[in-house]
Amino acid sequence: MTLTPQHLQYVLRLADTALILGQRNTEWCGHGPILEEDIALSNMSLDLIGQARLLYTHAASLEQQLTGNARTEDDYAYFRAEREFANYTLAELPHFGPLAGTAQSAKDYAVTIVRNFLYSTLMAHVWTALTQSGDEQLAAIAAKSIKETSYHVHHATEWLIRFGDGTEESHSRAQAALDYLFPYTREFFSTDAVEESIAAAGIGPLTSDLEAAWLEDVNAALADASLKLPEPVKHITTGKHGEHSEHMGFVLAEMQSLARQHPGANW
Repeated sequence: MTLTPQHLQYVLRLADTALILGQRNTEWCGHGPILEEDIALSNMSLDLIGQARLLYTHAASLEQQLTGNARTEDDYAYFRAEREFANYTLAELPHFGPLAGTAQSAKDYAVTIVRNFLYSTLMAHVWTALTQSGDEQLAAIAAKSIKETSYHVHHATEWLIRFGDGTEESHSRAQAALDYLFPYTREFFSTDAVEESIAAAGIGPLTSDLEAAWLEDVNAALADASLKLPEPVKHITTGKHGEHSEHMGFVLAEMQSLARQHPGANW
C-alpha cells in the first residue's frame, strides 16, 4: 500500500471528530440528568477518546513514514491550532441548542442525544466498511470501534424514542434539537479529494455511498419516535477542512490549557 498525505488526513479526520465529540460529552460528567446517564455518557466519552487515541497513534506512524516527523497522540490533541483540526462541525457544537437564550444557558440533554444518534448511526456504517480497509491497522481499529459504536447507537436511539414519544415538552425539545442539528449532517456526505483518494486506494469508503443506508436507519428511528425529518438545506459546514464554528476555540481552550501550561510533563 502506497502512503499518501490524503491517507494521513483521513485518519486525522476520524480521530479529530471522535476526540472533540468525546470532549463535548464529558461536559455531562457530574451533571447528568440521572446518575445512570451520568455514568453512561462518561463511559461513551471514554470510548470516543479511546478511539481517537488509537487513530492518533496510527496517524503518528503514517506521518513518520511520510515525512520523518516523530509525533505522539498528545501532539495531535494538545498542540495543534484550531485550523489544524479536521472534525465535523457537528461534534464541536455546545449542548444547549436552539432553545437556549444565551451562551450561559443550561445544557439540553435532547441536543446531546440527537447529536449522538446522528453521529453514531453514521459511524456504525463507516466502521463496518473500514473493517475491510486495505490499511490493516485501520481495519483493526474499526473492528474494535464497531462494538462500542453499536452500543452508542442503541443508547441514543432508545433515548430518542423516549423523548419523542414522551411528554409534549420532551417531544418539542427532541424535534427542536433535530431541526437544529440535522443540517450539519450534510458535511458527512460532501465528497472531496481526500475521500476520493482513500476510496480509490481501498483504504476507506466514500461516505456519500453510505448516505442512503444511514438515512434509512435515521428515518426508521424517527418514525418510532414520532419525529419529523427537517427540510434539507443547501449550506454545507466545513469543519473537516479546518474551518470551524465560533464554538471550536472554546472547546480547545478548555481541553488544551493544562498540557500547554506544562509542555513535556508526564502524568
